[in-house]
Amino acid sequence: MTTTSMIGWWRTPGWHLASRASLGFLLGIMVWMSGCSLGEKRTQVVRQYILEYSSPTVEGLAQTKELIKVERFSVTQAFNTTAMLYQDSPYTLNSDPYNRWRVTPGEMVPDYLIRDLRKMNFFRAVYSYHDFANTRYVLQGQVEDFLEVAERGSAKAVLGMNVTLLDLAKEAPRKVLFQKSYRSEDPLHEKTAPGFAQAMSRAMEKISRQLMVDLREAIR
Repeated sequence: MTTTSMIGWWRTPGWHLASRASLGFLLGIMVWMSGCSLGEKRTQVVRQYILEYSSPTVEGLAQTKELIKVERFSVTQAFNTTAMLYQDSPYTLNSDPYNRWRVTPGEMVPDYLIRDLRKMNFFRAVYSYHDFANTRYVLQGQVEDFLEVAERGSAKAVLGMNVTLLDLAKEAPRKVLFQKSYRSEDPLHEKTAPGFAQAMSRAMEKISRQLMVDLREAIR
């Protein structure tokens, strides 16, 4: 091939079109890959926690033939969330972005009370707020505190609730058998999310044990 013919070959219109198309295709792929790389975000795993403790036992119980229903508890709005909340200075309330409760306190607290009441075997049957059942006794409540409080280099789980026991067989003025506030503060053995869950579990166990005794005395 002569020099003139080679120059003519490089200047062939078809070659320029093919080269431009290939170059455009390659540039498009490079831009797309760089965009994917820049837009990529690392996903942080959010862990979910529940309470875990053995149901308390109460000595000297004789089973009653009565039925009881545990209603879903209301929650003070500041704590009506699945977020793990903590307070490390006055007038503040913060949440852990990577650790959460599995359900809200208004669902979790009565669920554990239902479990404990059934294992206590004091009532003939224990119903939950999911059941359509008519019972003589109804247990209502409100979770008032459900958080970790840090002060002076240490931390504690704080659980507070107000509980009302109703006897629906009585007339309106006498329906309320008792209304009582319960509060438990349990230190964290380690200042971590699992440590907080363990401390809150111990706090819940203490309140549940005392509530079982109070229910027995009120009904007996």
